[in-house]
Amino acid sequence: MPQDKRNIYKVAREARGLTQEAAAEKLGISDSSIRAYESGQRIPPPEVVDLMVIAYDSQLLGIQHIRASAEMARSIVPDVKELRLPEAIMEFLDQIYSFVDTHRDRELLKIGKDGIVDEEESPAYERIDDELGQLIEAAMAVRYAKQGRS
Repeated sequence: MPQDKRNIYKVAREARGLTQEAAAEKLGISDSSIRAYESGQRIPPPEVVDLMVIAYDSQLLGIQHIRASAEMARSIVPDVKELRLPEAIMEFLDQIYSFVDTHRDRELLKIGKDGIVDEEESPAYERIDDELGQLIEAAMAVRYAKQGRS
C-alpha cells in the first residue's frame, strides 16, 4: 500500500484525539494491531476500517483506505484532499464558476444532446471530462472538510 505522507490511520486517530490504546479499546482490537496498521506493517481488514471510520468520525479515512488498497479504486475514486471548510468551499465554487463562465456547461449540452461523442467533439469532451473530475474532487473536499468545533 503506498504511503505518500503520514499514515492515514494514524492521522485519523490523532485528529480524533485518541491514543493507540484508547483506539484499540474502541475498535475491540489489540494495541499491537493498531501499531502494525499505523506503521504500515499490515493493512487493516475492511471490517476494522469500517469501525475506524465510525470511531474516528472520519468518512475521509474510508475513501483514503479504498484508494490506498486497490489500483482500480485509484482510477475511479478521486484523491480527496483534507481541507478546512472555508478553503474547500472557495475551491469548489471557484471551479463551478470557471466551468460556467467558460461555457463548458453549454458545450457539454451541445456534445451530449445526440448521445454520441464524435471524433470532432472528442477533444472538447475529454477536456470537459477532466474538468468534471476536478469538480467532483472539489465537491468531495467540501463534504469531508474539517469543520471548526463550536
